[in-house]
Amino acid sequence: MKYIGRRQSSNVEDRRRMSGGKKTVLAGGVIGIVIFIISYFVSGGDVSQIFQDIQQQGSQSYQTADAEIDPAEDELAEYISVALADNEDVWNKLFSENNMKYIEPKLVLYREGTQSGCGNASSAIGPFYCPADQKVYIDLSFFEELQTRFGASKGDFSVSYVLAHEIGHHVQYLLGLSEKVYKVQQGLSEIEANKLSVAMELQADFYAGIWTHYTQKYKNVLEEGDIEEALSAASAVGDDKIQKKSQGYVVPDAFTHGTSEQRMYWFKKGYTTGDIQQGNTFRELGYTL
Repeated sequence: MKYIGRRQSSNVEDRRRMSGGKKTVLAGGVIGIVIFIISYFVSGGDVSQIFQDIQQQGSQSYQTADAEIDPAEDELAEYISVALADNEDVWNKLFSENNMKYIEPKLVLYREGTQSGCGNASSAIGPFYCPADQKVYIDLSFFEELQTRFGASKGDFSVSYVLAHEIGHHVQYLLGLSEKVYKVQQGLSEIEANKLSVAMELQADFYAGIWTHYTQKYKNVLEEGDIEEALSAASAVGDDKIQKKSQGYVVPDAFTHGTSEQRMYWFKKGYTTGDIQQGNTFRELGYTL
């Protein structure tokens, strides 16, 4: 995606030079950490529970530090700031066209660990959206892991996809859908609650596709290979692929984010149709909300 010289968002909190300390240590060493990162990738559920799970498996501490940042990471930070600005432009327009007000979320960039409205955040949990403070949290080192450990294609548009997915969770929050889903989940079995989580995640993928559609329509900034990079990232974080890599077999009842095929399908549907009304993933999975 073309980004040099384009508007950057003012809604970025860059905490990378203030982050530091010990990383969470999980069973299984580096591979175990990576599997844990991806299995909780772009989580739209109760992120405070995720933090509790991590803290039970290791220890962590964060301290203020004047950390040095690789220039390549600063370039990535500039890119994601432009992508955030594009998200703001698209969703402001779409909400306005439907007589609603879009509240722009903040993007927090950090290293290793930071404090969020949902609790202490470690880079081990991967990118996430916290509804308590309406902020997206991303440790930029995640994208290297996404490519090197899980085979996502190299390219900057995978970053755009991840960010747009998290903004999709913010859209769900603004529309009141998140709260409605969580309330319904309380009365369901774990298997049925997981199905609703899958629907939430797939809809966020769909919204990422919607954003991509309108960003290209309004600004014509996509480059050759961008869509393929997004689809590769979506495929890399499918539940079936993660489970197969981490444990050697697949347990569909434990899915919380959807299969690789489903994630690619819903992103592509949002991108090709540009019709937000076609994103009812709950109905597709047999639920009426």
